[in-house]
Amino acid sequence: MLQLSFFVLYRQREQLMNEYDKEILQVLLEAGSEGISVQKISRHVFNACNSFFNPVDYNSVHEYVLQYLQKNSKLPTSLITRTSLRGVYCLNLANQQSQQLVLQFKEHTGENDGLSSSDSTDSLELSLPLF
Repeated sequence: MLQLSFFVLYRQREQLMNEYDKEILQVLLEAGSEGISVQKISRHVFNACNSFFNPVDYNSVHEYVLQYLQKNSKLPTSLITRTSLRGVYCLNLANQQSQQLVLQFKEHTGENDGLSSSDSTDSLELSLPLF
């Protein structure tokens, strides 16, 4: 029984970390080549992953984000690179993985833009004039 509960806790932690990774990369994509500070990335990940039913500690999120960024920015060919400013990171656009990530992100946002514009036109057509 103890082994099963440990396994369940391990899987939940692993899923959270994968969610953190996705959020970190999404924030870095949105930041562009200028980059974004570790504090802002941590705050975004915390806000995106924290919920009433699954609360997370900000300090543990910040630690994870910092370790993830440091680990993935060591080499010149890494997915993430440091900027000239202290504590600011951006995606390394010379890396093939980051180029693929940018393309996937653009495809994903392009689909959402198409849906939101059609929804807004439908709501305009269905509205009734007041006078």
